[in-house]
Amino acid sequence: MTTGLREGMAQIAQKGLLQPQETLSELNKKGSSLYIGIPKEISFQENRIALTPLSVALLVNNGHKVVIESGAGDGANFSDNDYSEQGAIISFDKKEIFNADILVKIAPPMLEEIALMHKGQTLISALQMGGLKETSLKALMNKKINALCFENLRDEGNILSVVRAMSEIVGATTIFIAAEYLSNVTGGKGLMLGGFTGVPPTEIVILGAGTVSEYAARAALSLGAEVKVFDSSIYRLRRLQNNLGSRVFTSVMQPIVLEKAITTCDVVIGAIRASNGRSPCLVMEETVSRMKPNSVVIDVSIDQGGCFETSEVTNHKDPVFRKHDVIHYCVPNIASRVPRTASYALTNIFTPILVDIGEMGGLMGVVWSKPGIRDALYIYQGHLTNKDLASRFNIPYKDIELLVVSNQ
Repeated sequence: MTTGLREGMAQIAQKGLLQPQETLSELNKKGSSLYIGIPKEISFQENRIALTPLSVALLVNNGHKVVIESGAGDGANFSDNDYSEQGAIISFDKKEIFNADILVKIAPPMLEEIALMHKGQTLISALQMGGLKETSLKALMNKKINALCFENLRDEGNILSVVRAMSEIVGATTIFIAAEYLSNVTGGKGLMLGGFTGVPPTEIVILGAGTVSEYAARAALSLGAEVKVFDSSIYRLRRLQNNLGSRVFTSVMQPIVLEKAITTCDVVIGAIRASNGRSPCLVMEETVSRMKPNSVVIDVSIDQGGCFETSEVTNHKDPVFRKHDVIHYCVPNIASRVPRTASYALTNIFTPILVDIGEMGGLMGVVWSKPGIRDALYIYQGHLTNKDLASRFNIPYKDIELLVVSNQ
C-alpha cells in the first residue's frame, strides 16, 4: 500500500473514531478514568518497574485508578508505602491487578499471566521478539488484546524512545562494570579505569558505534581512558566522532587493526546490534586467548547471541567467568543492575502516554494522533498488525488502518 493511501486511510479511520457512535461514546466515558494495573515482574532478575511513585501521583491527580501488586517496586527500592502515599491501591491479589483496563509491565507476559488477562484489555510491555514464542503470541490474540510493545515506541523526533533511554543507561553502566572488574577487589589486574598524571591511561576498545557505544565512550573519556571504537559503517563512526569530539579513535572493521587493538587493550566492550536475528560473532576464541591476563570482556550483545566466540550467558548473581584468563561479563539485562534509574527513565516515557489515553478517550485516540505509538501496536482486538511477526510465525497480517475503517 502506498504512503499516500495509508495516510488517507488513517484520516478516515481517525474521523470514524470521532463520530458520536454509542460504542465510541461508551469508550470515551470509560477512557476518561483509566484503571491501570502494575503487576510484580516474575521474569528472572527483572528489577525495573514501569511507574514510579511520583508518576502514580500524577495519574491519580488526573482521575485515574492505579492498582499495584504488593512488592512490585521492591527490586527498584520503591516500597508499597511509597506508592500508597501517592494514591496507589496496593493489592495482594494478582487477579485484581490483571483485571485492569490497561496493564503496564516491563517483561513480556508469560503464559500464566496471559491466562489472567481479559478480553479487550490493553497491554503495554516489552515484546522481545528474539525470545518470543508462538504460543504466547497466539494466547494474546485469542484474548483479543490490544498490545503495544515499548521497543517500537517512537517520540516526536522519530527516535525509539525506550530503546534510546535504555541504551544510554547500559552504555554508561558498562564503564562502571569495567572499572569494578579491573580492580584488585574482584580479582582484576588492579588498574584504575582512566588516566592519571604520569601513568598511561587504560585502553578500552568498543565494538559498534551506536547509542550504547557512544555513552560508554563518553563515560570512559570523562575518566581519562583511551578509547577506540570500531564499526563497519563510516556514517555511524562519523556521527559518534562528531558527538564526542576528536579525542576518540575510530576505525572500520579491519581484521588486522581490530585484532591488534583487542590483544593489547585492558577492556573490550561488544555492542553490536542486529536488526533481525543473531548479532555477528566478530571476535574469535583465538583472539581472546591472546588478550592480556585479567583483561575484561563485556558482551552487551549477549541477548542476541553475543559478538565474542567465548561468550556465555551469565546473570546478576553470578555475572562473570574466566576463559583464557580473561574476565567475561555477559549479563543480558544490564539495565536491571541500576533498576531505579532505569525505572525513572521508563516512567518518563509511559506516564505521558497514559495521560494522553485518558484525555483522548481511549487507546485508539492516541494511536491515530501519534504515529510513533501506532507503530508500536502489534495486536489490535486480537488481530496481528505487525508484518515482521506475521512473517516470522506465518500468521495472517491485518493492516491497522484498514482494520479500524472496516469496523466503523
